[in-house]
Amino acid sequence: MISQRFLFVLCLAAPLAAEVKLASPFTDHMVLQREMPVPVWGWADPGERVTVTFAGQTQTGPTGTDGKWRVSLTALAASAESRDFTVTGKNKITLRDVLVGEVWLGSGQSNMDFTVSKKVKYFAGVDQEEQEIAAANYPLIRMFTGDAAKAYTPQATVGGAWKVCAPETVPAFSAVGYFFARELQRELKIPVGIVTLAFGASCAHAWIRRDAMLGDPAFKAVLDRFDEEVKGAKEPTTAELAAWQEASAKAKAEKKRAPKRPGSNPVQDQHNPTVMFNGMIAPVVGYALRGVLWYQGESITAPRELFPRWNELLIADWRKLWGRDLSFYFVQLAALQNNSNSPEVRAWQAEALKIPHTAMAVTLDIGDPKDVHPHNKAPLGDRLARIALARDYGRKIEYSGPQLTESAVEGGTLRLKFSHLGGGLVAKAGALKTFEVAGADGIFFAAEARIENSTIVVRSAEVAAPSAARYAWSNYPEGANLYNAAGLPAAPFRTK
Repeated sequence: MISQRFLFVLCLAAPLAAEVKLASPFTDHMVLQREMPVPVWGWADPGERVTVTFAGQTQTGPTGTDGKWRVSLTALAASAESRDFTVTGKNKITLRDVLVGEVWLGSGQSNMDFTVSKKVKYFAGVDQEEQEIAAANYPLIRMFTGDAAKAYTPQATVGGAWKVCAPETVPAFSAVGYFFARELQRELKIPVGIVTLAFGASCAHAWIRRDAMLGDPAFKAVLDRFDEEVKGAKEPTTAELAAWQEASAKAKAEKKRAPKRPGSNPVQDQHNPTVMFNGMIAPVVGYALRGVLWYQGESITAPRELFPRWNELLIADWRKLWGRDLSFYFVQLAALQNNSNSPEVRAWQAEALKIPHTAMAVTLDIGDPKDVHPHNKAPLGDRLARIALARDYGRKIEYSGPQLTESAVEGGTLRLKFSHLGGGLVAKAGALKTFEVAGADGIFFAAEARIENSTIVVRSAEVAAPSAARYAWSNYPEGANLYNAAGLPAAPFRTK
């Protein structure tokens, strides 16, 4: 006999298919990806034939016995023309004001969830907020912001709707997504859409599906511990739940952080594996897009040494789910005077650069020493856009700061060589700072560093026979000033 709880879970997992319905990302004002097939899917009565019509195309397909249907539009040309998008079965759905251009997914934790206005998210608000909002008249920029949702099993839908960029709507836009889209749209002069699915303090493994974790014993162990926690979870009492709901409503009205839900509910903890994927990513898998912008790293749970492997798995599995090598561009953590944004974590993040079709936006110089949420998000949006313009759209521009490629011992000095010179190495605002060298004992001392042609020579009077060097290797490396002539900073590095 099927339990009532199981029936309830089934009801949550997929909409009842009494009439034709569309999946979550398909709403008025959406942007569809140009120059590649565009899957469209939803639900209807089993056996019902569903027809999708857009931009002169008509595609028809059957609904399966599971109540799901899926068709695919052939590649579309970019278009700023506002057109209707219709889906017809026993009923008809018409979506208005649909454009075709470039679509990107923005995900991660609070720095991606960080909104343009502090009136929307208490921790947010960009520099020169009022001026930025007043100037945000970009009807060809659209953003879909998914409602926060965590779940134990993959969900079929996530709340949210596409919004046209205007002073009335941009306050609730992801600031990173908005500034990225603004630079991209200015350069490409076609519509740009951002799908924002992010949640504060979420860990990388929260955004990875269960099946992807099962093949590695270390990952499966994390998953098994979570499953045991779920089995032992206790629901709050009625009184506890009522008090929490009242406090949450008050916090929401005052634009403050909501209190933690009482009781033991591991599924609602964004530090646990799969929960963010199930609630927010699963419903949009397959929506046609160019690539991913990823901002995560402040929140890492034990065992911390798995962090770079989680990143690698996430990239590989999202690409598998979308069926193509999505461009994946991530943000390295900014400098911060605490223990979370450490040089080790930045190094772990940088390990993902070994994966093809990835790139990293460095924020070492645009952070805030005391705030984990830097407010000057515009430079970051510009750096991410430069990466995309160079890597995806063929622009002949430098997109990265200097990257260490080689080090060699020359007597009492080390010579460092770099790629991404961008016209040459630059010491911004004076002599190079925050370089250190060590000998065979591994003890580092402050070093003098100078630019010599396209290399850097480092030495220290304390180290007669240097064998290793590092740069900006502290939580808050004040004065780090190695750039290239394109104005892009070097990431922290060490030779070994």
